[in-house]
Amino acid sequence: MTASQTRFSRPRFALMVLLGVYPLITALLYIIMPLTDGWTIWQRTLLIAPLMVSVMIWGLIPTVQRVFRGFLNPVVGRGWPTSS
Repeated sequence: MTASQTRFSRPRFALMVLLGVYPLITALLYIIMPLTDGWTIWQRTLLIAPLMVSVMIWGLIPTVQRVFRGFLNPVVGRGWPTSS
């Protein structure tokens, strides 16, 4: 038996990461904004960026890759069924 060949789909991966990043950055902003009242934007960004990157690298991206493995790595050559 031969294994089916798969191909990583960057557009699908980008979509899944976007769907995870949006609520993540929104939650971080709701948490950080009241705590940093009076800070300039670059100071807030300096605080949020490392938090965002850490959560993405060690949480979001591995989870997306594990949970959506089949969606992100479709079988090559498997298209829409055609009628004969």
